[in-house]
This record gives sequence, C-alpha cells and structure tokens, in this order.
Amino acid sequence: MKTSKYILYGFVLLGLLLGSRVRSWAQNVTYDDILHSSDRPQDWLTYGGNYASQRFSELKQINKENVKSLQLKWVYQLRRQGIFESSPIVADGMMYVTEPPTTVTALDVRTGRPIWRWTADLPKNLLTIGLFPTNRGVAILGDTVYVATIDAHLVALDAKTGAVRWNVEVGSNKQAVAITQAPLAINGKIVLGMGGGEGGLRGYIDAYDAKDGKRLWRLYTIPTTGEPGVETWAGDSYKYGGATTWNTGAYDPELNTLYWGTGNPAPDWNGDARTGDNLYSCSLLAIDADTGKMKWYFQFTPHETHDWDASEPPILFDAVISGKKRKIVAQANRNAFYYVLDRETGEFLAGAPYAKQTWAKGLDAKGRPIELSNIDPSTQGTLIYPSITGSINWTSSSYSPRTGLVYVDTREQGAYYFKGHPEMDPYNPLDIGGGGGQRLVNGDAAYSAVRALESTTGKVKWQFKMVGDSWTGTLATAGGLVFCADSQGNFLALDDATGKPAWNIQLGNSLRANPITYAVDGKQYVEGAAGNSIFVFGLP
Repeated sequence: MKTSKYILYGFVLLGLLLGSRVRSWAQNVTYDDILHSSDRPQDWLTYGGNYASQRFSELKQINKENVKSLQLKWVYQLRRQGIFESSPIVADGMMYVTEPPTTVTALDVRTGRPIWRWTADLPKNLLTIGLFPTNRGVAILGDTVYVATIDAHLVALDAKTGAVRWNVEVGSNKQAVAITQAPLAINGKIVLGMGGGEGGLRGYIDAYDAKDGKRLWRLYTIPTTGEPGVETWAGDSYKYGGATTWNTGAYDPELNTLYWGTGNPAPDWNGDARTGDNLYSCSLLAIDADTGKMKWYFQFTPHETHDWDASEPPILFDAVISGKKRKIVAQANRNAFYYVLDRETGEFLAGAPYAKQTWAKGLDAKGRPIELSNIDPSTQGTLIYPSITGSINWTSSSYSPRTGLVYVDTREQGAYYFKGHPEMDPYNPLDIGGGGGQRLVNGDAAYSAVRALESTTGKVKWQFKMVGDSWTGTLATAGGLVFCADSQGNFLALDDATGKPAWNIQLGNSLRANPITYAVDGKQYVEGAAGNSIFVFGLP
C-alpha cells in the first residue's frame, strides 16, 4: 500500500484564529468514556452506540410529542459517488464518517463543514470479491481515529488533523482479503475482522495494540489439522472454507469477552465437497479479549448452503428468564430465526422465527435447526425462504431497555437457489462462491418491515410494513422513538411501543446506513444518509 494522503482544511490557521472553538475539538475519548457511554449520551462513541451494540440513546429531547416538528439542519454531500453505508462516530463536537471506498472525513457537527479528510491510496487491481467497495465506519480511542481500508489495512489517524500515525496490513488484498467493517476499540486494543470468503479464504479476527499497531492475537474461525472441529470439514476443504468476520461485534467488559459473528462456508451453494457441520461458520464466537482464545461458540446454521451469514451485530442485555437473571446475547439471524443465548456459557435459552422461512421445522432443545428435506440448491432451482440477502443482512437491530423490545429491519423475500461447482478455486474470481446463485421472488410477496420482538423470546409484538427492500438499520431512543428507513427514500420515526408512524420525510434517494443521534450545545440531532448525502435533523 502506498503512502496515504490526507487533506487538512486550514486547520492550523483556524486554530490560531479561533483557539477556544478548536479546543472543543481536542479529542481524548478514553476507554472509561466508552465504557460509560450512557453518561455522555451527547456523543456516539462506537459503531453500535455502546459496547453492548444496543443502538439505543438516552437522549429524549426529541420525543413522541415533538418529533413531527423535526427540521433539516444541514446536509453534507460526499465527494465521490458510491455505496454509502457509514455509521458516524460523534465525539466532542466532531463527526467522523467514512466515504466509499475508504475516505475518512471529519465534520463539524453543528454545520456539517469538513475539517479534514484522509483518503487511502488503493491499488489499481483492488479485489473486492463478494463485497461492495464501501466502508461502514471508524473507531475512536484517545486522540486517534482508526479505520480499516477496503484493501485490508488498519490505519490510525490523528483525530484533530487526519495525519497518519501508523498503518499495518491486516491481510493480503492480492489473496482477496478486503475489509468494509468498522473496527471496535476496547481497552488498549483495536479489534476487527475481515471479508472475502467468496474468494476462498480462511476467516480470522484480530486484535492490535492501539498505540503502535502491533498485532496482539489472531483467532482463525476455521480449525486446522489437529485442532478440534477440523473433522467437520471433509478432506482439505477447511483450507478455503470462508467463515469470514466481516461485520462489527459486541463486547462485555465485565466478562472481558468479545462476541463476533462469522460468515458462510465456501463455496456458498454447493456443500458436496465440504460435508459436515463446517465449524465455525455461521456461528457466534465468544472470545477472550486478552488472549484471543475462544470461550464458546454457537452455530446457527450447520453445513449452510444458502449464504446465510451470522455476521449480524449481536446485542447484549440482562434479563430475567424463568425467574433467573441472565446475561443475554441475542441475534436476529439472517436465516430468519431470532436467538437468545446465555452470554457467559453460550447456552441456548430461546429461539423463534421472526420472518417467513421454509427450510426448518424449528429449533431443537439446544437451538440446532430441525431441517426439512430437499432444501439444498439444485440445478433446476430450489425455492426457499429467506433469500440470499436473508431476513436481515449487515444492518443493525436495536434494543430499548425502556420497552424490552428488539427492533429488527426485516426482509420478507424468497429465492430459487441454484447449485454451483462443488470445489472452491481461490484463484479464480469468476468462480466466486462456487458458481451458484439465486433468482429472487419479487412482487407483492417481497417487502420489508420493522418488527418489534420481545427480547427474551423473539415473539413479534408489532410490525411496520415499508415500501421496497430496506437496507437501513434501526435506532431506538429514550424519547420513545425508533428511527428507520425504506428503500424509496422515506426516513421515519415510529412509536417504540406501538409501531405507529410519528414522523417521516422523503429524502429523494434510498437510505442504506444505520442512523444515529447526538447532541451539541444542548440540542439533540438525528442523522440519516440517503444516496450520497448525509442529512441531519433537529427541532426548531
């Protein structure tokens, strides 16, 4: 990777002229700040809003009664066209967003004015097999912003100026490793995974020293010769088995445990050459944050053949189940089932379908799916619900401790699955995923909806049906609202208890990122992105 470039927009001169204002941008976000993020709700310090990845804000100035008065406050237009999926970080008056494919821009949260911009110098022969060339956000710790580049580097930037502090290679892009996720900053460490499973990779998750970028540990998501679980892969299929870690996880500081989902096994649509459960694909991994050792795993879809990654961000919360207080990790999975697990032990506590699915009778007492017959892809096409994009995809669900509900951006769509080649060829990009695929079921039967699930059971409490195919996560707030969007440009606020619409605005393009909320100068704002623009709304 060549030396990266950054542009500083008159920051030094601004510092001389407006010293007091600039000091409000002097970043120093400590681990303790993130740990107690509910005490500074004016900021949005991690990808998931907090370590529990709840995407819940304690801000309540904007509420059910006044949300209808929201007005547009500012708009920032991206400098380059592309698929925008960034969820911003907000700290001390600065908003950090990532523009596609890998640009970090620092904005004044009051006006949307750019303060600095840094762009990765990417190779001309960039490989993004199975991934869009985009980026979903940064992490912040101390006075440093961390970004993972699409060509698989982790870069540390000065939060005030955008200057590069260090740059390390996470994986070889020439071998199809690519990264789109936001890193997670914990106590002295930056944790991130990688993508590119369709290129025949063996997945892993890494931790790096936040100060100098030294790699502290690596956990492979597929066992190798002599390790437990390798027997779940036929022959040497484990060598190219996928199970990448391409979305951001969650962290329990009391247990010092990371929770990270893994992707599908490869090849996607033909499991003939990889018979067995294919551990630890389509699983949730509980990982010791100090050592990178796996504490436990839970596999949602053994020997998966429909591209139903388990990379959806998990949500952590505490709840009473059968009279006992439990530490919970929950996930609305791409395979259409909602799962409730004990996050200390990995014990399956509850599960239920939250969308239409036609591949399993249900879940057994340990949470393993009871599969129906004839569900695998075929040469003539096999109709199965959900589709390859799943009942949810990379977007985040949210959890409200006010209501005890999980709000899921749900997709109702099936597909005809076609069988491809049985062997993975990691050196043939034209054979990605094994050469199979799908033909979507469209029309009135295909739609999106925000569904509110009882967090301890998965029971659907209400739904709000939307137009088209939504690719936007949800945001819950103490003001009793759930913010969401559809593919037709409608940005909405729903009543968190009933699902009734409380506000909406047409932004003229599809929304494809997780919204956030923040406050500055005593005023709360809500951010959403449509097309290639960031929109920020506030009260009059």
